[in-house]
Amino acid sequence: MTPANPLKPLALLGALVSLGLTGCETQERGVLLVGNTRAHNVVKLDEQSGEYLGEFITASSGGLVAPDSVIVGPDGNVYVASGDTPENSAVLRYDGKTGQFLDTFASGHGMHRPYGLAFGKDDRLYVSSFQSDQILRFDATTGAFVDVFATGNGQPGGLNGPNGLLFGPDDKLYVTTQGSVAGTFPGLPSEVLRYDTTTGQSEVFVEQPELSPAGVGYISLLGLAFGPDCEQQGGECDLFVSDYANDVRRYDLGTRALEATLSTNYSGTTPSKNLIGGLTFGEDARLYTVGFDSTEEGGYKGAILRFDGRTNTPMPASGQSGALFVAPDSRLVRSIGMLFTKLPRD
Repeated sequence: MTPANPLKPLALLGALVSLGLTGCETQERGVLLVGNTRAHNVVKLDEQSGEYLGEFITASSGGLVAPDSVIVGPDGNVYVASGDTPENSAVLRYDGKTGQFLDTFASGHGMHRPYGLAFGKDDRLYVSSFQSDQILRFDATTGAFVDVFATGNGQPGGLNGPNGLLFGPDDKLYVTTQGSVAGTFPGLPSEVLRYDTTTGQSEVFVEQPELSPAGVGYISLLGLAFGPDCEQQGGECDLFVSDYANDVRRYDLGTRALEATLSTNYSGTTPSKNLIGGLTFGEDARLYTVGFDSTEEGGYKGAILRFDGRTNTPMPASGQSGALFVAPDSRLVRSIGMLFTKLPRD
């Protein structure tokens, strides 16, 4: 009989660990991170059940004020657009798994009410400064200021009230504008712009659309998300755009044609009593957006809507109607930014 090799079980265990088959590996779950502009925190919810999982970033951690965009950086950490004055406006960085504050990654240089954040392939972090009608660039590794990439001109087709930022599969930078100049609304259109970040040239990708049937009398384009098939060769690629004043619109990336309008009026009134924030895609092509009660009397209580991102079909939770996935909840307080990511299970 051949003697047992005492090292064999250890070798087998090592192989299982490397394959993640031991049952001891860290289990992760898909979560939705939601920024509460009035509670000054970022909370987490289970992406499949909608269960509230508590705070991911605690209130005011690292000086967090009125958080807007929430994104994951190339280093795996979470970056949040924070602040509502020139003095407190900053991009704050948090541990991507624990939510612990790491540092103030970028600030100053005219930044005032940062909304959109996007990391480019040029190793730059792009920040839309809403109140100064600018897009600022910072070094993606050090956070050092690089330059002012773009500035509004007070004319239609210009960078007037920049909001959401997102790089497309064509490596162009897409920007939603709210039509404002330095925080005012003089009647300029709300549009989607497209920038070539190498040349700085811009164009209007989507002109201001028609008013939502249940809207509140204006257009204010906000969130951006590319469809789940954009990175597949030969796949249909569409751009989804949320309107603060209600509805999500879907555009063909090639033709720019409006392909669908997804209703977000979960309050069921005309005009709607709810407004709409950002967009994110979860697993299995599920599209999420966050909304909140537009009346102070309603406490700005937030809710989350869910759609099938391929068919545009509303996907309400059991017992809910329309696209309502998470019913209005007092722990969501004027929520705007949202992000799908994966976190270790508690």
